[in-house]
Amino acid sequence: MSVIVLTLIILIGSYFAGLLGSLTGLGGGVVIIPLLTLLLKVDIHYAIGASLVSVIATSSGSAAAYVKEGITNIRLGMFLEIATTAGAMVGALIAIYIPTHYIAVLFGLILILSAVMSLKKKAEIINQEPSKLAEKLKLNSTYPSVKGPVAYKVKNVSGGFFMMLFAGAISGLLGIGSGALKVLAMDTIMRIPFKVSTTTSNFMIGVTAAASAVVYLQRGYIDPGLSMPVAIGVLLGALSGSKILVHTSSSGWLRWVFAVVVTFLASQMIYNGFTGKI
Repeated sequence: MSVIVLTLIILIGSYFAGLLGSLTGLGGGVVIIPLLTLLLKVDIHYAIGASLVSVIATSSGSAAAYVKEGITNIRLGMFLEIATTAGAMVGALIAIYIPTHYIAVLFGLILILSAVMSLKKKAEIINQEPSKLAEKLKLNSTYPSVKGPVAYKVKNVSGGFFMMLFAGAISGLLGIGSGALKVLAMDTIMRIPFKVSTTTSNFMIGVTAAASAVVYLQRGYIDPGLSMPVAIGVLLGALSGSKILVHTSSSGWLRWVFAVVVTFLASQMIYNGFTGKI
């Protein structure tokens, strides 16, 4: 396979990874790493390094559009990034010493969780239950809708914060945005509207990935020749996804495609991990 053909394959695959990652808030890494390790036989540590770069690109591409639209809760995202960044540094340091087949199996399990999360029906429940800590930190906010601004309140701030520590550690360990865990924390624990949790997740994952990428860069696991087409493809896909999400209330068919693809990739990652092929 020539370098040009390889670069085009990575570029096209990265575009669709960025598109799906932006639409679901789960990050493009859940597709990038299986693409590189299973299809192109790239060492998983280098795949994680490239994925971290792609996650930063995803966040940069989609977060700007969401912030402009006023959907993202920036204050909440900045607060939770304290937890995700600390967790990411720990996860990245641990990942260097864990056998690759264990990482592959854990990655597959997280992919299955991502697939389940993407199919879960999100009822847009607007929480109005007050929280003293949320009010003290000024985390309550509004988001735009066709009927005007919708006010919501954030609850269980401490529970969401500790969940973000775990999400950050998984991000650093596996090289993904851990969007599934972030959205789960904000949806289920903190009771934030789905559109806000998805866009805030996209806003956060870039900072989380940047913290992990420093460790991988120092270890020599970020290859510019591999990371460049990944970053460009994911960035273009993320920009496309952000425009679709802002102007539509449903992307159900894309979520089904995402779930089917990710479940297949997860089974392959788990199988290859158990058989020691990764």
